[in-house]
Amino acid sequence: MAKLTSFLYKMARENNDVEKLSSGNPKKIANRAKNKVIGRSIMKKLMK
Repeated sequence: MAKLTSFLYKMARENNDVEKLSSGNPKKIANRAKNKVIGRSIMKKLMK
């Protein structure tokens, strides 16, 4: 069950990336990229 949940969350994140890129709106694309960088840096600090 955990693998299924993990898979579904991963697919939802990827779908959001594709949706923002396909919108063609540079503000949405930049915001999504910024949020991914911030999220990754926070998770790195939490996992230390």
